[in-house]
Amino acid sequence: MTQKKFLRTFRSQHISDQLFDIFNHLVLVLLTLSILYPLYFIIIASFSDPVAINNGKVLFKPVGFNTLGYQRIFENTKIWIAYGNTIFYTVFGTLINVSLTMMLAYPLSRARFFARPLIFVMVMFTMYFQGGLIPTFLWINKLGFYNTRFVMLLLPAINVFNLIIATNFIRSNIPEELYEAASIDGYSHINYFLRIVIPLSQTIIVVLILYYGVSHWNEFMNGLIYLRDEKFYPLQLVLRAILLQAQATGLGDVDSIIEQQKAAELIKYGTIIVSTLPVLAVYPFLQKHFTKFVMAGSVKG
Repeated sequence: MTQKKFLRTFRSQHISDQLFDIFNHLVLVLLTLSILYPLYFIIIASFSDPVAINNGKVLFKPVGFNTLGYQRIFENTKIWIAYGNTIFYTVFGTLINVSLTMMLAYPLSRARFFARPLIFVMVMFTMYFQGGLIPTFLWINKLGFYNTRFVMLLLPAINVFNLIIATNFIRSNIPEELYEAASIDGYSHINYFLRIVIPLSQTIIVVLILYYGVSHWNEFMNGLIYLRDEKFYPLQLVLRAILLQAQATGLGDVDSIIEQQKAAELIKYGTIIVSTLPVLAVYPFLQKHFTKFVMAGSVKG
């Protein structure tokens, strides 16, 4: 809509409608700023003087520009190994997650599948009742997955919530009649799943990639419990170790302790940026598919 058409439409509205639109726009602008400003503050704080941050002088631009926090983070060689591990866990873990989720979501979406009610009850049961940490640890150790990369890939293989939304998407957007037409042409369930269901489910697949990918990138607890060797550590564990090391005051004169606390303040903001920047860079490319998923099924006819 061009500017002239917008002004013509705005002028033709009743005064109450105009006031309502203005109020809505103001509220949305304020909400957007309230969401974006904390992230912007963390970015500028990571390049600012810690004293200026504590004194409240850092509001809209860096004060006392320095990169000490990032230097302390990236001079640690372990962080590059952790970055490689996290990328590996995210890529291959997400591939396993999406594949298994879609493979299970398809039969659960079929109303004529005879075992559907039983499998659905079993899946839902695991969503509310779990064995607990110690039985899970013993089970992982018995399988030989303790202190291996497999525990980071296979333990969170299927998320029940993601499975439910994938099942509902297939059931709502791919009609049963489509399989009947495909079966007349000689399609088996495998061919129908690979050649029809998967191409028509690109929206939900991208959403699953986003959900599972962010989950793997932020994974912390499984690595803390089931990994012993630092060569397998994900990024979040290494950043935690760097942050804890920076915050340890230790012994020394007052000046050295103050400088160490300043560095710890910068490292705190720097670790947030280092851990979230890749996800923020990827999200805009997946946003349109996420919007399609939200709107799927909302308009009929």
